[in-house]
Amino acid sequence: MLDKTLGQLSQALAFGEISSVELTRLYLDRIERIDPRINAFITVDREKSLAQAEAADARRAAGEAGPLTGIPLAHKDIFCAVGWRTTCGSKMLGNFISPYDATVIERCNAAGAVILGKTNMDEFAMGSSSETSHFGPVRNPWDIGRVPGGSSGGSAAAVAARLAPAATGTDTGGSIRQPASMCGLTGIKPTYGVVSRYGMIAYASSLDQGGPMARSAEDCALLLNVMAGFDARDSTSLDRPSENYARDLEKPLDGLKIGLPREFFGKGGEGCDSGVMRCIEDALAQYRRLGAETVEVGLPRMKLAIPAYYVIAPAEASSNLSRYDGVRYGHRAPEYDDLVDMYMKTRAQGFGDEVKRRILMGTYVLSHGYYDAYYLQAQRIRRLIADDFAEAFRQCDIIMGPTSPTTAFRIGEKISDPVQMYLSDIYTIAVNLAGLPAMAIPAGFSEGLPAGLQLIGNYFSEARLLNAAHRYQRATEWHRRMPEGL
Repeated sequence: MLDKTLGQLSQALAFGEISSVELTRLYLDRIERIDPRINAFITVDREKSLAQAEAADARRAAGEAGPLTGIPLAHKDIFCAVGWRTTCGSKMLGNFISPYDATVIERCNAAGAVILGKTNMDEFAMGSSSETSHFGPVRNPWDIGRVPGGSSGGSAAAVAARLAPAATGTDTGGSIRQPASMCGLTGIKPTYGVVSRYGMIAYASSLDQGGPMARSAEDCALLLNVMAGFDARDSTSLDRPSENYARDLEKPLDGLKIGLPREFFGKGGEGCDSGVMRCIEDALAQYRRLGAETVEVGLPRMKLAIPAYYVIAPAEASSNLSRYDGVRYGHRAPEYDDLVDMYMKTRAQGFGDEVKRRILMGTYVLSHGYYDAYYLQAQRIRRLIADDFAEAFRQCDIIMGPTSPTTAFRIGEKISDPVQMYLSDIYTIAVNLAGLPAMAIPAGFSEGLPAGLQLIGNYFSEARLLNAAHRYQRATEWHRRMPEGL
């Protein structure tokens, strides 16, 4: 059962080959046995999960099942879930039990899916390696001495290690795509506003977007069908007709125009590891064999994406995280002299170094005298980056290139060098600034570690991206590989 896709698991449940209780117990037992080596989960509650599985079996017996009814899923610990500890990887929320469901959790529950547990992550989604968690670093199942990528590293590691068949993640600057790439998975960040952010603990509100992580594009399409949709409780949610993201999976790729940014493959792409680039070139050759053609495009403002992002995202984080003051919920310093002292000690104790660093950067760029010089300029650059993508999509249907410049690096290798860590997202950040959909798919191995191809689409082209990914996966085996020794 561990090697079955979501569709195959749904079929097995429908035909009575296995019950949801049995399937859930299978995964829970595997988590208990293997996760101490991976640290993919922060919270597992066997009793709650099995109760949901029993309800799913009853629902299926009553003939009320959908495609995901009874299927266990792991959820990034950034999504609030009633009765579940929701920590966001931080000591600040280490004792927080959510009184309500995030819309993503609500929609998955309504579909009959089972919550396996809450996965580990970079603290408040701030990181590219899943090392900044208060609960310890997540380890990559392909090599437990290496990172899984971040910030959705726990979700990626859980799926790669077959501790869950699929998982939810969030992507602010590449945090679905980068860990998917480093763990040999498929992950998609939808167009900004397609998946509700209600109940998703905020890092940078104009950039955050939830999405699915699974072994294949087909599985991601099934999960995105459940996660996506308008939500009146989220002011940034897009009110548009629902769609079936699996509708075009089998469509041939004849005539598909793939844009290759010279900034990825020319002199601007020199930072990409040669082994990773070989995997990308091989993948593009496979697309040509499938009937696609490639054209060169330009994204001249790509080089400005990282500096713009690290002004905008910390600015929004400094505002969003001001609510964690020890007054209403979360950690409170045990000893303090007065209210101001309580604020200072609570935040000093509750936040980790990377979160403090970004709060300080964000507060600085929003302060009097610096707002126009930094924050306003970064927003102008953001507009120019979006314009570059718009121009590129006049020449092509999909843009392709590397997801990450390297394969998974060693734990501790970059944690003390923030700039090098930030450069891990050099190929992904511009997508979030523009609000575009993008995904990562397995494209081979470099020195035994997975490398991922990134597919970037125009607004609301998720079905086309999933089609291109699925047809490639029909012709290759990379997404079926599994780490050995687990």
